Amino acid sequence: MNGINADGRLTEEDVKLRFITPAIECKWDKHSQIRMEQTFTDGRVIVRGDIVTRGNKKKSDYILYYRSNLPLAVVEAKDNSHPVGAGMQQAVEYAEILDIPFAYSSNGSAFLEHDMKNGVEREFTMNDFPSPDELWARYVGGKRFTPEQERLVTEPYYFQHGDYAPRYYQRIAINRAIEAVACGQNRILLVMATGTGKTYTAFQIIHRLWKSGAKRKILFLADRNILVNQTMQQDFKPFKKVMTKVKGKILDSSYEIYLSLYQQLAGDDNEEPFREFQPNFFDLIVVDECHRGSAKEDSQWRKILEYFSEATQIGMTATPKETKEVSNISYFGEPIYTYSLKQGIDDGFLAPYKVIRIGLDKDLEGWRPPVGKVDVYGNEIEDREYNIKDYDKDLIIDDRTKTVAKRISDYLKKTNRYDKTIVFCVDIDHAERMRQALVNENSDLVAENPKYVMRITGDNDEGKAQLDNFIAEDSKYPVIVTTSKLMTTGVDCKTCKLIVLDNSINSMTEFKQIIGRGTRLKPDYGKEFFTIMDFRNACRLFADPEFDGEPIVIIDDDDDDRVPPEEEPTSPPDGGGFEPGEPFAPRVKYRVNDVDVTILNERVQYYDKDGKLTTESVTDYSKKNILGKYAALDDFLADWNADLRKQAIIDELKERGVLLDALRDVVGCRDIDDFDLICHIAFDKKPLTKAERAANVRKRDYLSKYEGLAQDVLSALLDKYSDNGIGDLEGLQILNIDPFRAFGALKKILNAFGGKEEYFKAVKSLHDQIYKSA
Repeated sequence: MNGINADGRLTEEDVKLRFITPAIECKWDKHSQIRMEQTFTDGRVIVRGDIVTRGNKKKSDYILYYRSNLPLAVVEAKDNSHPVGAGMQQAVEYAEILDIPFAYSSNGSAFLEHDMKNGVEREFTMNDFPSPDELWARYVGGKRFTPEQERLVTEPYYFQHGDYAPRYYQRIAINRAIEAVACGQNRILLVMATGTGKTYTAFQIIHRLWKSGAKRKILFLADRNILVNQTMQQDFKPFKKVMTKVKGKILDSSYEIYLSLYQQLAGDDNEEPFREFQPNFFDLIVVDECHRGSAKEDSQWRKILEYFSEATQIGMTATPKETKEVSNISYFGEPIYTYSLKQGIDDGFLAPYKVIRIGLDKDLEGWRPPVGKVDVYGNEIEDREYNIKDYDKDLIIDDRTKTVAKRISDYLKKTNRYDKTIVFCVDIDHAERMRQALVNENSDLVAENPKYVMRITGDNDEGKAQLDNFIAEDSKYPVIVTTSKLMTTGVDCKTCKLIVLDNSINSMTEFKQIIGRGTRLKPDYGKEFFTIMDFRNACRLFADPEFDGEPIVIIDDDDDDRVPPEEEPTSPPDGGGFEPGEPFAPRVKYRVNDVDVTILNERVQYYDKDGKLTTESVTDYSKKNILGKYAALDDFLADWNADLRKQAIIDELKERGVLLDALRDVVGCRDIDDFDLICHIAFDKKPLTKAERAANVRKRDYLSKYEGLAQDVLSALLDKYSDNGIGDLEGLQILNIDPFRAFGALKKILNAFGGKEEYFKAVKSLHDQIYKSA
């Protein structure tokens, strides 16, 4: 390999084929260690109006692996008109995202290396690309692994034919956890957004540590029975022969993998089943959803963790609990890896959301009862102004419940009445009243199946029995469920498309968990985004820096973890944290049925490319983002006319959230060319239809400069443009379909123009004529 021959400019693909690939393949195994053109994201889901599309996937030219779970290098290529380091910034960006230690750039004449750990770069010849063993030795040397640590770190993940390999962020979480354990770290925290596969990640961590022999007795803790059952039946299924679920006080020490509810092991102060095990019985404890109380000094979970303090403990959560009372960062330490909701949405692994914020008159204006007014129970209502925080907690307005139920039902009637929907209410009483109101609004479907609307709350066995059916992808019913706290966490409903917020939410942890009920993508079910209908202004929390920011520890001395009762005074709160039999004060709740409630305003907000909610119209949003790329009309015209291939321009605008099909719906004309639509929206130019542009070309008698077959082909291309747009003029594929097949073979058509190059010149000239009137 002697570098570039004096044969002129080479394309990027030529450079890869002739120089970069051979330089790598002479030292790396092309079947097991080299991945070319590897995509590692799915492309952000972009929603505008009712139009849904995908952004571009992130893709690396080369990713080089020491083992299947241990990538070592990213290589980015450029054509030979660029300097050797032209691809380095992209390579470094990908190396940062993928947690890869070495990044390379090449134009075929040399390689430039960037060492991510040390921050230094060096250039070397094409013959000197390092081997896998050389790079691994440098990586291990930097980490200072012992041979035993290296053996653990290189333990492969579990994989069987038909399984999918971990996504890049799961691989990072797994590898960092394994490295932390290998280096003797005994308290480990992983933060991964809801819907990103925490349980699968936990399985891979456990399997590698168990298979290597580093950990033999392992405990997986969760706080919901459904979570334990789902885990055993799905992700942990390969452990079937060595796995058991702790039931009652029966503790069988012959198994190796144990799954249990915290409550099951913790018991009470008189009977604590976890003490049946010796304190050193478990080598590893994995705590699922560790934000729910495990870090609290007096919590049930903390007792278990402290008893088995000799074990390595890994906490996994979507929302680190950082309040004045609780911090699991204080217990587990700083997260060794965080994969946020924003990252998941940007990568296209999680569903974005559309928010409908609805303002009711009594919510926005408040309501004060007339002096001496009594409620439906004969109680005189306290004379004060009631607002959104009081409704359904201190004061029930029946018409408010009916108005909310009607708006939910109207939305589903306009979209799909069988879209799975969760309505979050203030308490159990509110959830029951909302269930009744929704039944009455949907009586036709309830008559077909009474399970169309159901209440699923902690006190109702019939409702809880239907939770699995609500979650099941192949189960039609229930469709709409009302709840208060029970379904805020741990319910893996991939098909949930509508989340309704009619409860006051002040906890960021609770808000994140509720939003997490909708973030799972399910394209084959028709779910590529979900809708949040907000009646209580809870979505203000989206603007809080804490929503997707770094967790911060805030601790004070207040140790009161009691939660004010939010349920009826005859029963403890649903999920509120009270022990059975613990006293709580009754609460008077007024109820009126003669106060009208109406919707004052609504606004629709979309998740934009920066992870923020935008309230702009589709038109205004698109104009802003087009102008962000093209400040003036001349800039756009120069780009449009410079290249025959227009799809690249359309794709780049799509990445900015500009969806032309959605704009066409707003403009109300489907026959507008992409060019005219962009000029009209961004630069206020009067649009022409494709048919009008084609007619203008014919009026100028442009085609008469060609004769015979060449003129017939260009005329047919103009007709194709009139029907389908400029995209049909790109490439040669169009010449293989009707009516062009009637003109003869491809070679004959090209010869009519004097060859392929002259054909493309003619098409470019036709293109210029189409847009000449601009």
